[in-house]
Amino acid sequence: MNLIEISAPEYPVLIDIAYAGTQNFTGAPVYARPGCYLHEGAAACFKQAIEYAAEIGYRFKVFDAYRPAEAQYILWEHTPDPNFLAHPERGSPHSRGVAIDVTLVDAQGFELDMGTKFDEFIHMSHHGAAGITKEAARNRLVLL
Repeated sequence: MNLIEISAPEYPVLIDIAYAGTQNFTGAPVYARPGCYLHEGAAACFKQAIEYAAEIGYRFKVFDAYRPAEAQYILWEHTPDPNFLAHPERGSPHSRGVAIDVTLVDAQGFELDMGTKFDEFIHMSHHGAAGITKEAARNRLVLL
């Protein structure tokens, strides 16, 4: 698997890898360092998305991208919930470098309201879920 590092200046995004710190659902670091990598095909698609977002005044903030298999096991052992995590034996798109967890930020770097926080394992976290504000629903559509 050929992984591409997602970093400035080629990828003008904010990087805040949640699993390299304590601000994630486990409450503990899962990664030794906050690297951000994608499969080369996914990186090319992400670069296009970055350009689209910039055209309408937004940037991306990245919380997670490539996830080593051992990290997937740690997450699963903490919260074995197939509604929000892939079972490590089945594999995760993150472990293949083709998934990325992002949000949109405005020109000042403030996150747009998406209705729930990153890693909030509740029904309202799903795209299309009812019960979020119109602004959050709009922001999710823009992100999508």
